[in-house]
Amino acid sequence: MKIVIAGAGEVGTHLAKLLSKEGLDIILIDNDENKLHAIDANYNLMTMTGSPTAFKVLKNAKVDKCDLFIAVTPFETRNIVSCSFAKKLGARKTVARIDNYEFLKPEYQQYFAEMGVDDLIYPENFASLEIRTALQHSWARNWFELYNGELILTGIKLRENCQIVGMKLKDLAMEGHPFHICAIRRQHETIIPRGDDHLELNDIAYFIYQPDSMKYIMQICGKQEKSIKKILIMGGSRIGVQLANMLDDSYKIKFIENDREKCYKLVERIPAYCSVANGDARDIDLLREEGIADYDAFIALTDSSETNILACLTAKEFGVWKSIAEVENIQFIAEAENLNIGTVINKKLLASSKIFQILLDFDSSNAKCLALADAEVAEITASEKSKITKAPVKDLKLSHDMTIGGLTRNGRGMLVNGQTQIQPGDHVLVFCLSGAIHKIEKMFH
Repeated sequence: MKIVIAGAGEVGTHLAKLLSKEGLDIILIDNDENKLHAIDANYNLMTMTGSPTAFKVLKNAKVDKCDLFIAVTPFETRNIVSCSFAKKLGARKTVARIDNYEFLKPEYQQYFAEMGVDDLIYPENFASLEIRTALQHSWARNWFELYNGELILTGIKLRENCQIVGMKLKDLAMEGHPFHICAIRRQHETIIPRGDDHLELNDIAYFIYQPDSMKYIMQICGKQEKSIKKILIMGGSRIGVQLANMLDDSYKIKFIENDREKCYKLVERIPAYCSVANGDARDIDLLREEGIADYDAFIALTDSSETNILACLTAKEFGVWKSIAEVENIQFIAEAENLNIGTVINKKLLASSKIFQILLDFDSSNAKCLALADAEVAEITASEKSKITKAPVKDLKLSHDMTIGGLTRNGRGMLVNGQTQIQPGDHVLVFCLSGAIHKIEKMFH
């Protein structure tokens, strides 16, 4: 598969690195030669200096033969125009990054399709949705629903009160627990576990289960649900504004923003039931004055990953139940997960999820994907006559970097074991390490 990426910013560079690991034919375009130099020297891809809205550059990149054209420059208009040009030149599918939530409304989709833009990605919107989910399921680190909630994948931090710490996965299977553990996040790596692997204290384990087993899983993991109603948000970013407009007036939301001018603009963009305070949320005295101990959730959304991590640690010390940090530096994610800060949000990984979704199934409504720092969770539909349907799971000889957690068949969710045979049309949840997406594609198509 040939993919052309326009824009070597944070999202574009991250996508190029990830997709190059999949063994795909990648071309990265940017005006800034310095941005391209480092990635060109260290990854298996091609780079091209120039404007993605220049026909000469697009033709030299051979967009007429590309399967996917992705425009993720910092400029929304440039992304839309370059996608339109690429589509007219023959690109099979185009994706544009946008900064305007209004463009995502259903009534405008046909307009963009006529322009040649097949898909729109708005990373800030993905982040807002992720935060809303984290607030609704405050006891979990990650939450992913398969086929309208028929199966649920949940990332759970295992602490001292967890009843299954120290157990081997094969022992859990023998006891007949109503869940599968399809991945373990330990220190700086993600493990696709086998029967002899065991669970350790402070692991983040990824459970897949049916909805009626949720209370049991919470019980054995020592977790409690708490209703989140009072929310303190550090930083008046677009993510925070989008989140405030997604939530209703049953929530009490306060923003703390250090920039006075930004505070005035923020008041105009958020609902009337939200409030804004001017100040530095790193100031402990200010947090005390704002009554941080009375809040259910603290969300740190500044431009600094380090500031967000430290602020969440402070909030936890004050007894805040749920904390969420935007951590855009991927190198800090593992460290943040090891600390007691709660949920970590990264726009680049969320944008990658959407791109992988498109790669897995060009009818992207049939696939979903959740990208972690070094792994992906994919929901994909088994095609007629695909390899995945030829034998029971135990005889498929799946590689050690992927596992099948569950599936939905005829609208009903079920866990997968070695005897399960996947059928055409099944919606299957697959957990794999980075670099294995292409193996999934071969198995399911």
